[in-house]
Amino acid sequence: MRTSMRAQVLTTAFLFVVAVYILLPVWWMVVSATKSAADLFDTPGLWFGGDLHLAGNIDRVMSQDGGLYARWLLNTLIYSGGGALGATLLAAMAGYALAKYPFRGRGVVFAIVMGAVLIPAPLITLPLYLLESRLGLLNTMWGVLLPCMVSPFGVYLARAYAEAAVPDTLLEAGRIDGAGELRIFFTMGIRLMAPALVTLFLFQFVAIWNNFFLPMMVLNDQALWPVTLGLVKWHGIRTGFLRDAVVTGALISIVPVILAFVSLQRFWKADLAAGSVKL
Repeated sequence: MRTSMRAQVLTTAFLFVVAVYILLPVWWMVVSATKSAADLFDTPGLWFGGDLHLAGNIDRVMSQDGGLYARWLLNTLIYSGGGALGATLLAAMAGYALAKYPFRGRGVVFAIVMGAVLIPAPLITLPLYLLESRLGLLNTMWGVLLPCMVSPFGVYLARAYAEAAVPDTLLEAGRIDGAGELRIFFTMGIRLMAPALVTLFLFQFVAIWNNFFLPMMVLNDQALWPVTLGLVKWHGIRTGFLRDAVVTGALISIVPVILAFVSLQRFWKADLAAGSVKL
């Protein structure tokens, strides 16, 4: 009993330290967003300054460069939402097919997918740039969206989950009732795979939201930039004048990510067979 209590105390203490380590930068960002540019250096980093400038900082962010930040935020939502949605659908279809349809070369295809997971993204930078240049996708939204819709890890996750969560007997029952393969996939397969697909969507959404290298490589027009690229431009060109705007803009940019996690986390608790009950 004493050993169990000691283990619980140590586990709680460890988790508390981890939580502080993770949340401390967020706290610093919240506090810093309420300060003026001068207070960022003249007051304690982890506590508020004399006056709260949050409203003024937000107004400055939204009005700077003719309100370009709002356009950057909208672009980021389009890239993240559209890219994550497309990647989730394509990965779900590919993973479902690899798990449920026997065909010649299936093992080779899956091996290629696993190999793609191991390739670092910077390694394909030059080929991707040359390909997009040949296709006329440079300096367009599609130049960012299309690469974001490819997720080898998502295919692996969808395949593993489809094998465990989608019973073959249920698919056979659908075929006996006269349903086509697409109807079976969209009415039964996706419902049973929902927890994994929500996880994949969130992972891809956050990865695209934080993506910097790909937009920097393919976009020249500032009106097409995401938030990450815009804030770096503000910080790099006029560091002394826009530090408060950069910090406040960074704080605003994490709000949609937090909302996405809060609104979708309930799907992680779903039972593996919850979808089949609703059919």
